[in-house]
Amino acid sequence: MSASDKAIQQQIIDAFNFRHAVKVFDPDRKISPEQFDTILEAARLSPSSFGFEPWQLLVVQTPEKRELFRDFTWGANGAFNGTEGQLGTASHFLIFLAHTDATMKHNSDYQQTFMKKVKHLPEDVIGFINQAFQKFQEHDFKVEGERQITDWSAKQAYIAMGNVMSVAALMGIDSCPVEGFEMDRTIDVLEQHFGIDPKLYKPAVMVALGYRADEPVFPKTRRSMDQIVQWF
Repeated sequence: MSASDKAIQQQIIDAFNFRHAVKVFDPDRKISPEQFDTILEAARLSPSSFGFEPWQLLVVQTPEKRELFRDFTWGANGAFNGTEGQLGTASHFLIFLAHTDATMKHNSDYQQTFMKKVKHLPEDVIGFINQAFQKFQEHDFKVEGERQITDWSAKQAYIAMGNVMSVAALMGIDSCPVEGFEMDRTIDVLEQHFGIDPKLYKPAVMVALGYRADEPVFPKTRRSMDQIVQWF
């Protein structure tokens, strides 16, 4: 292994050790536009099942818009530590939306247009994918119904979210995933104030990005490798 390979591997491990769930960011430090473009590009280039990219991304920057979520986003409002939380201090605040069955049920108009206009696939390949995806949904994984299909889409959003946080960490930027919010009230706010149609999209997860206000109080803890990996 070359010295450059070892350096890259160490950089990756250092970034993962650096990252932790930041509860309060330094409100005076902002991610540069160039760095944030890289973060967004990491999300955009992320893989997804069947390549369907069944998620959308909202970047919520104005304080007024963020405050709309404060009362019911207990995972980011600082209620547990008496601070402004991630909503009030993060440089950037993201909301991943998951596509619903309206677009992600097999043979939907959205999928046909996506495969033609985005993937530029020929008709015979589109027909093959349609059959394969129908088998996947109805037989292999039994992903049927609004809730199951939306949850499947959210799984794909989590792949992009993981890449967002990992790329941010490689650049020395902190992050925190947020699942602590009331689903129904979040859906209502997204519909009323952001124009998001709940028949098409549901919130999957939120992510706060920025620079930590303080160093972690506790060291990172994880299970040991032999506790999580089995070799056969």
